Amino acid sequence: MTLTMLNLHQLVVKQIILHHPTQKLFQPIPASDRRRSSKERLTDEKVLPFSAFLTDSFGRRHNYLRISLTEKCNLRCQYCMPEEGVKLTPRGQLLSTSEVLTLAQLFVREGVDKIRLTGGEPLIRPDVLDIIAELKKLVGLKTVAVTTNGINLSRLLPKLKDAGLDLINISLDSLVPAKFEFVVRRKGFHKVMESIDKAVELGYNPVKINCVVMRGLNEDELLDFVQLTEKKPLEVRFIEYMPFDGNKWNFKKMVSYQEMLDQIRQQWPNLERLQSGPADTAKTFKVPGFKGQLGFITSMSDNFCGSCNRLRITADGNLKVCLFGNSEVSLRDILRSGASDEELLRIIGAAVGRKKKQHAGMFTISQMKNRPMVLIGG
Repeated sequence: MTLTMLNLHQLVVKQIILHHPTQKLFQPIPASDRRRSSKERLTDEKVLPFSAFLTDSFGRRHNYLRISLTEKCNLRCQYCMPEEGVKLTPRGQLLSTSEVLTLAQLFVREGVDKIRLTGGEPLIRPDVLDIIAELKKLVGLKTVAVTTNGINLSRLLPKLKDAGLDLINISLDSLVPAKFEFVVRRKGFHKVMESIDKAVELGYNPVKINCVVMRGLNEDELLDFVQLTEKKPLEVRFIEYMPFDGNKWNFKKMVSYQEMLDQIRQQWPNLERLQSGPADTAKTFKVPGFKGQLGFITSMSDNFCGSCNRLRITADGNLKVCLFGNSEVSLRDILRSGASDEELLRIIGAAVGRKKKQHAGMFTISQMKNRPMVLIGG
C-alpha cells in the first residue's frame, strides 16, 4: 500500500480546529465524494473486497470500530479513572453528531461491519438513540453494540431496541452491593441488576457482563459470577486488570486468566472450552447444563494481538490503532480542515499501517503515558 506521507505530515501539523455549531441532523456524504479506485482494495477468493486502508502490514483486517460518544461518566470506577476524576475536553473539541456519523460511514464503506459505542458512559449522551438509528441505516454495517455501566440502561432499553441496538455489554464488578459501591465510588447496584434482567427480558442473547477482576477486591466472587450463567443467557467475561493512567495498576493486583480458570475448575471440573471466532477477544467456556457461558479477556497474560481487528475513535476524534499504544492521530482536525475523503483515508491508512505486531508487556505498559480508560472508550 502506497501512502503519501507528505500529505500526512501537512494535514497533521495543521491541527486546525474550526468551532462550528453541532449539527443535529446527519448530512449524508455525497456519492461523488465517495469514489475510490479498485487498486486501493484488497481482494481474496473467499471474502468480499476489503479496504487496503484498514489492513495493516501484518495482514490484519480491521472491520470492528469502537467509537467513544462522551468522556463523561456517572460512575468513578477505580480501574477506569483517578479518584479525583479527569479533565474533560471542551465541548467544541468533541466530535459532533454529524462528525461521528460521517466517520462511521467512511469506515463502513471501507469494510467495517461492527461498531461499538462506548464512553465514558455512552447512554448519558442525549442523542444516543438518534446516533444508533442513523448507524443502522448504513449499508454494510451488520452490528451496532454498546458498552454501558447499566445505570441508565433499564429505562432506555425499549427505545434502544426500537432504534436497532444489536448487542449489549454491561459492566458489573461485584455482586455485593457495598463492594460494588466501593469499586465504582457511587451507588447504583440495583439499577445495574435491573438492567441485566430487562435486557434478558427483551430478548438480548447473550447479555454480556464485563467484570474486571482485582486481587483483594473481587476475586473471591468468581464462582458467584459463574453461577449467574446457570439460568440466564448471560456471558460473564472476566477481564484481567490492565494498566491505564491514574488507575494505580500493580502486578500484585492482577489475577491471571489461568489462576481464574483453575479456581473455577475446582468447582466445575467438567467446564467445557467453546470454539471461538478468529477475531474473538474472549476465551469462552461453558458449564454443561448452564444456559449461559463465561469468557476471559487475557490482554495481560496471553495477548490476542495477532488476530486484532479493532480500531478506536476517542470522543475528541483521535484514532487509536491499539488500546495500549500512546500514538494517536486527530481525525477531527483533518475532518474540520476540509480534507477530502481520499486525504482522510490516507491518514487512516498510514496510522493503521504503523500498527505494531503486538502491544508491549504489562510492566512496560504500566510505565507508558496513555489516557485513563474513561478517555479512551472502555
